[in-house]
Amino acid sequence: MDREVAPDYIKTTRNRRWLFIALGIILTATLLYFFRKSLGSTLESARIRTATVEKGNVENTLTASGEVIPAYEQIFTSPIRASIKRILLTPGTQVKPGQAIVELDKSLTEIESERYEDQLKLKQNSIEQLRMKLNKDLYDAEINDRIKSLNINKLRADFEDAKRLQKVGGGTAEDITRAENALKIAELEKQQLENDLKYNRESMGASLKETELGAQIESKNLKELQHKLRMANIVADRKGVLTWVNENIGSSVNEGEMLAKVADLGSFRVEGSCSDIYADQVKAGLIVIIKLNEVMLRGVITQVKPAVKDGVIGFVIQLENAKSESLRPNMKVEVYVVTSSSSNTLRVANGPAFTGKKKQFVYVLKDNKALRREVETGLSNFDFIEIKSGLEVGEKVILTDLNDYEHLEEISIQ
Repeated sequence: MDREVAPDYIKTTRNRRWLFIALGIILTATLLYFFRKSLGSTLESARIRTATVEKGNVENTLTASGEVIPAYEQIFTSPIRASIKRILLTPGTQVKPGQAIVELDKSLTEIESERYEDQLKLKQNSIEQLRMKLNKDLYDAEINDRIKSLNINKLRADFEDAKRLQKVGGGTAEDITRAENALKIAELEKQQLENDLKYNRESMGASLKETELGAQIESKNLKELQHKLRMANIVADRKGVLTWVNENIGSSVNEGEMLAKVADLGSFRVEGSCSDIYADQVKAGLIVIIKLNEVMLRGVITQVKPAVKDGVIGFVIQLENAKSESLRPNMKVEVYVVTSSSSNTLRVANGPAFTGKKKQFVYVLKDNKALRREVETGLSNFDFIEIKSGLEVGEKVILTDLNDYEHLEEISIQ
């Protein structure tokens, strides 16, 4: 028969088990601590990179991208509907002012120009014919008016004669009335004729003006077509490099279709772009730093494009040294827009040790030891970071990422 275990024994056994567990945990933690300390307490000097704290300017920048394009690029388009007859230059050729690039077949437009000339001559001939007809009609109306005047004078004399005859008994009252009515009718007819003459003068002038305006329109159409024919001589008006040309000989081109591009490769600008989350920070007039491999150029934003496309805003940068030998067309460059700056402040070279936090720990090298120190940072760019507190001029800061040693207050440097 089994006997019941004493409560004191059970309690003693349980306490002993918990004691062993606690001792095991403490021992394991102690071993891990000393193991990590033994591994990380020493660091070779060849594995670290340092920078000295100094005073200078720090510019806060936001990162963007850009493309180098010629500052001047002329695009030649076809001013008429034509076909490509000959290609006189190939892409990459140096172009001089007055040098022809493409020859177009302008025969159809020349025929149309001749047709416009004939139409203009017809209009001008119509004007002369109309002017002659109007002058004749006006002359005839004036002659009729004079005839009416003479007829009225005759009727007025007859009326006076009728009145004198009545006084001497040689005429009747009916004769006087008849003469008077004839005079009044002639006067009314003359008044009507003068009114028609006035209307004809105004009407003839309006008709002649309308015809002359039609001729002016034909003349302007002819001048416009002749100007397009002159512009159809695709000739460079300044020196540059032919970067593109439509080489499809014999193909038809519509009015406004591109034929060639000539660029001045001696001067460049940069078209930049960045995320639209920076839309309120990117403004015209801001200083910009352009990085081309190891070359640094500065410029200024002259234009911010109003439209946002696919979450990207674009802007145009005018370079201080637009003729730098490092610039090449269509080259992709790194763009840094300076949004703010601090002058004569504490700064140190930027590196992996700085994580972007305002307050963080860094290691300062002193007497072959790296001492952990808390610093407060400010503005930053790809070159420098501003130090607001925690460091002094002349101190050396380790820029190498030491996250694996962040638990140590001090590291020996060998």
